[in-house]
Amino acid sequence: MIAYHLSFDLRLFGLARLDFEGDPFWLGARAAIVSTFLGLVGMSLVLARRAGVTAAQRWKRTATIAACALAVSVASWLAFPTSYIWFGILHCIAVASVVAWPFTLRPGLALACGAAVIAAGLLVTHPAFDSRALAWIGFTTHKPVTQDYVPLFPWLGAALVGVAAGDALVRRSFAPLAFLARAPRALVWLGRHSLAVYMVHQPILIGALALALRRLP
Repeated sequence: MIAYHLSFDLRLFGLARLDFEGDPFWLGARAAIVSTFLGLVGMSLVLARRAGVTAAQRWKRTATIAACALAVSVASWLAFPTSYIWFGILHCIAVASVVAWPFTLRPGLALACGAAVIAAGLLVTHPAFDSRALAWIGFTTHKPVTQDYVPLFPWLGAALVGVAAGDALVRRSFAPLAFLARAPRALVWLGRHSLAVYMVHQPILIGALALALRRLP
């Protein structure tokens, strides 16, 4: 994600010519990043259920994500008033965290519904969903003008599949992930503070690039 956004910033500053909208490589990279994010949301919900997280704790976390999503909308509106982010990755994560939670009790249903949501999101379009009032759901006939667009269809499906994957990992006592026990401490820290990393990495990257360009002759 950080490498992707750094590449985007290089284009923003005119330092690279990269086609994020049409190049299959960059489109695939974005799809992989978003799928991973939402899949981990589903897995995290399973772990939260397993750990006995209370409703108050869960809603507090969701409210924090929603507040960060609002902050992203405001910041992007200041930077890109004609294409600001009104339903991006954090907005989708906040809603998916609520919708996917009940499915942690029915992982098989989560997998089936997840596959259906992904298929519907990829295959179904209708002009009625092109308005901003409904575009956050998905089914648009064209991508809205915005810096980040992550509608519920198909991306909620990734979270639901993540619920099924998380349940499978729990049943296997996380054996497929045993190698992560040897992960570098810095990587573990990043994973445990992923929301903070997400919120600060772009200001740091943009600020560093702006400073570097000012110092160049």
